Amino acid sequence: MEARKPRLLILITLSELGGAQTAVALLLPGLVDRFEVTLAAQGSGPLRDAAEAAGVPYVELEHVRRQIDPWHDARALAELVRLCRRLRPDIVHAHSSKAGVLGRLAALLARVPVRVFTVHGWSFAAYDGLAGRLYLWIERLMRRLTTAVVCVAEATLRQGVAARACDPARAVVIHNAVDVASFAGRGASAGPPRIAAVGRFAYPKDFATLVEALELVRGDWRAALVGDGPGLAEVESRSDPRVELLGPRRDVADVLAQCDVFVLSSRSEGFPVSILEAMAAGLPVVATDVGGVGEAVVDGETGFLVPPGEAQALAAVLERLVGDPELRLRLGAAGRDRALRHFDVRGYHAAHVDLYRRELARLRLPAPARAVVLSASAEPGEWEAAPRPRAAARSAE
Repeated sequence: MEARKPRLLILITLSELGGAQTAVALLLPGLVDRFEVTLAAQGSGPLRDAAEAAGVPYVELEHVRRQIDPWHDARALAELVRLCRRLRPDIVHAHSSKAGVLGRLAALLARVPVRVFTVHGWSFAAYDGLAGRLYLWIERLMRRLTTAVVCVAEATLRQGVAARACDPARAVVIHNAVDVASFAGRGASAGPPRIAAVGRFAYPKDFATLVEALELVRGDWRAALVGDGPGLAEVESRSDPRVELLGPRRDVADVLAQCDVFVLSSRSEGFPVSILEAMAAGLPVVATDVGGVGEAVVDGETGFLVPPGEAQALAAVLERLVGDPELRLRLGAAGRDRALRHFDVRGYHAAHVDLYRRELARLRLPAPARAVVLSASAEPGEWEAAPRPRAAARSAE
């Protein structure tokens, strides 16, 4: 009799446009051959479409919300416990802060043996004062309930270990990835150079500093800002006439194909997918040096890194790229090559399969056939076996 596939339940707070959602959508097609996968999130946005395209059942959650609300959170926890008891997953893998907390707690209550949490950015690092301390206290409590933590960057791992938010023996680094082949490389364009930015209009992304920087950039240029969020109205009221607000878009690849420079002005990040998409599209990246951004962008080779919150520094680099088309093309080509070598989707899929296999084997549960972990450092067409993702203790040395 053929052994059943291990059951995997993936949880994320909201089915919206965002980096964590993009990472989940990209992961699904690499899992369906080895696991019986179900995806659950609040809402019926783009993740439902991604699940349907991958042949993955989608459960629309009713009570999970981003905001802390004791009444909704208690009902959400009960909802997730019922879901776990109905599906009886071998693994629950939670993404985003709210689903990460409620999902791990529900999995424990439902006696799910493997409980994985992906940190796209520590919640305690994104907020100051009481809110930051509260989120840190919660993560320290959740640490005991977690069998494996996936950090999307080495910087995220170091931050979590230093704050005692994760167990170094149970943490691995799996960088976010991108399907490089789905993005067209960038060539020389006609007309004024276009600057692109993609993200949620909320405090950590700091679009206010970007708008201030754009006001200082001399020369002929245009800008396209993609996204939505509570800070959109403020940005709209301050924006230069040359700045176009495109709202939330599902065709980011098409938007990037019409642009010449990508910019990220965040004050806090994990390992942003938006940067990888821009690199895959052949755009030079100007970004604040926060979180794991420096693990993707090589300063002076694939783009430029600037300190967070410094509009003048951001403007100076943008102005340099606006005025130098040859520099844009050189940095953009190097970025696309780096994305292909280090952050393509094939190694991303294999690293997750290998993590799940090891967690199941550790608990002596049925595991899928062993996955070959693909080294993203190999030449295209010469993918080779690579060691397991590093544990946090080894990475922090």
